[in-house]
Amino acid sequence: MQGPRAAVNDSLIHDRAGFAQSTEGNLRLRLFGHFAADDPQGRPYLPRTRKTRAILAILALGAPKPVLRLQLVSLLWSRRGKEQGRSSLRQAIHELQDTLGFRFGHLLTIDRNFLALRDEGMSVDVLNALRFDAANPEAILRFQTPILDDLGGLDPAFDVWIQDERARIKRLALSIGEGILLTRVDPDDQISTANHILSVDRGHEAAWRAIIRAETTRGNIAEAIAAYEQCCLALAGAEQGRPSAETEELIDRVRTVPSPPPRVAPPVVEPAPAGGGTTVRGRLRLGVAMPRTIGVGAIDDLAAGVAEEVVTGLSRFRWISCIPVEATDAALGARSAAGGTPDYDFLLDSTLQQSTGQVRLMARLHDMRQGGGVAWARRFDHPITDTWTLQESLAATLVAQIDPELLIQEAERSAAANHPDPTAHDYVLRAIPAIYRLELSGFEAAGLLLEAAVAAEPLNSVAHAWYAYWYLFLLGQGWATDPQQNAVRAVQLAERAVTLDPGDARALTLAGHVRGFVGRKPSEATVLHDRALTMNPNLALAWCFSGLSHAYLGNLDEAEHRMTRAMRLSPSDPHMFFFDSALTMPFLLRGDYAQAAAIGRRAIELNPGFSSTYKGQLAALGHLGNREEAREVKARLLAIEPRFTVNVAIQRSPFQRPADLEHYAQGLRLGGLPED
Repeated sequence: MQGPRAAVNDSLIHDRAGFAQSTEGNLRLRLFGHFAADDPQGRPYLPRTRKTRAILAILALGAPKPVLRLQLVSLLWSRRGKEQGRSSLRQAIHELQDTLGFRFGHLLTIDRNFLALRDEGMSVDVLNALRFDAANPEAILRFQTPILDDLGGLDPAFDVWIQDERARIKRLALSIGEGILLTRVDPDDQISTANHILSVDRGHEAAWRAIIRAETTRGNIAEAIAAYEQCCLALAGAEQGRPSAETEELIDRVRTVPSPPPRVAPPVVEPAPAGGGTTVRGRLRLGVAMPRTIGVGAIDDLAAGVAEEVVTGLSRFRWISCIPVEATDAALGARSAAGGTPDYDFLLDSTLQQSTGQVRLMARLHDMRQGGGVAWARRFDHPITDTWTLQESLAATLVAQIDPELLIQEAERSAAANHPDPTAHDYVLRAIPAIYRLELSGFEAAGLLLEAAVAAEPLNSVAHAWYAYWYLFLLGQGWATDPQQNAVRAVQLAERAVTLDPGDARALTLAGHVRGFVGRKPSEATVLHDRALTMNPNLALAWCFSGLSHAYLGNLDEAEHRMTRAMRLSPSDPHMFFFDSALTMPFLLRGDYAQAAAIGRRAIELNPGFSSTYKGQLAALGHLGNREEAREVKARLLAIEPRFTVNVAIQRSPFQRPADLEHYAQGLRLGGLPED
């Protein structure tokens, strides 16, 4: 790749060959994402130092208005003395002149008090993008990408300037979008334009109101109400509170419009394998027996309390229907011998015994569709504390481990059954194992299954949530062919899942992770994660996702606490590779590289196909100076994501503190990852 001086030499040769400066094309400045400058032939004109690049960006956004030298010094050298700052500015101006050279040097005006760029002979992508109109309203989607992603951390004053400019440019784009929206008459056009606006600002109430009105006009009252609920969710996630009075009045009017009852398909009922009972596909029936007590000690009350806590905890998982039952080993044997089947698919049976200073819970899951055989068993030991704390702790750990275990077992059963008339639930279950395996061909097939699930049942929140989760892995693995569009789709699916079932904690935490990772808004994500944990404190995935959001925000101790909480709750969780991969981040950013590398090795062993683990591992090894292992890790990472570079890592990263982002990027550089 040519450097700035090579570009200057090229332009000098062209000038001397008789090419007029004004006819060779404009200087092209690209501020969306990473800053870039080149000519129409692709020759780079980007200054070598980052602060000189920042000066060029400031002048470009203000062109042709002059910018005071004093302002540039205050933005880029705010922590230095005035004379030292002025001296540094003079050096940067010389570098900028040298970079622009004979070909574009005439664009730069230099005065003792100010600098300016002529707008003639220069093309700035942000300013060009702001010229969109009703003929191409989709151009507003460009403003999803923040400007100058790679120039953060130069100076606190400049960081504030970048944030202010991003907000100003976003306001201008939204203002243009609002004007276009007012011209739309057709409901389909109104919804399309409003969605373009919402892709830039999820909390834009005028756009939500336009969708509500358009859906009402089309007679889709349920969709109009769903749009209002999404609006509430978006405003709550952005900590903007409740919708305005105008929006509330609109939805009150919509709710008075008569709407035909939605068509609900009857549940698919099939004969149970052993006969004598039925299985309703889509909701697993779990019988929960009160633990039997063994040995000395008055623990009958504790057993009853644990049973109540387990039923309450498992009932928080939307796909599980809990049924308290009375069962003993003799009853299980009698049912199996008679060939009968009770009105549940699995039975959770357990024993509770007390020893000196300790209580032990032995839990077993019996698959009642396979004659009551033991499908899973675990032992839980806990020191004796007060009764309430003890029963809550035992039940929480048990509940958190049963959900993923049942999910995997049902997924394997559904894949083997191959129903001729699959429901959305069947499609989802078949997709889950391939999502966890992360093998490209199987993963792509899982995407098709989830697409079929959403198409089969458009009001199924679980299908939407899992499809959003699939898109998260698609983006994180670097397998997306259209990352921008795929990111939009992930957001739509996740928020639709929450709208369809606001009480589904798994859907809520998935929506939060999409907002934190894909949308790079971890502060909004924490609100959704905390709400999910309020609904279901035993959902290990929510603890991990919320920990990641805190890591993105720089709250490293809280991040570690939440991630380890997830691992303690569900140590055999199929997400354990994800939990370990996430846990590398607080240790890496804290500077404990040896511990981060050790956790990374463990995560790689659990799932060698998960590319994110290699990234944290490589950064840790880079900082450790372990070149030999870093080479191996880099090779395995690039085998999964051949186009992954330091710049790609920076573009994708949701870290909010510039120092954390640079720490991560520098580790990757030291680990041998290419810059571009």
